[in-house]
Amino acid sequence: MTAEETTPELGEVFFEFVVLGLNQKVTAIHGATATEVTVVGPAHAHRPDLQRLALNKLRRRLASG
Repeated sequence: MTAEETTPELGEVFFEFVVLGLNQKVTAIHGATATEVTVVGPAHAHRPDLQRLALNKLRRRLASG
């Protein structure tokens, strides 16, 4: 499953959700730079929580250069 979100400070961010057995992998991709980060959590975790975690990780990655 994929999703898209637009944030004021980052612009367009794409999310990919993949369930792998008991885990769920969320990839966040910054539309302008194609920078991507991945987080993994339990398959039963709420997707908005994992999406927020991936978005925060992406913000940190972009801020670090």
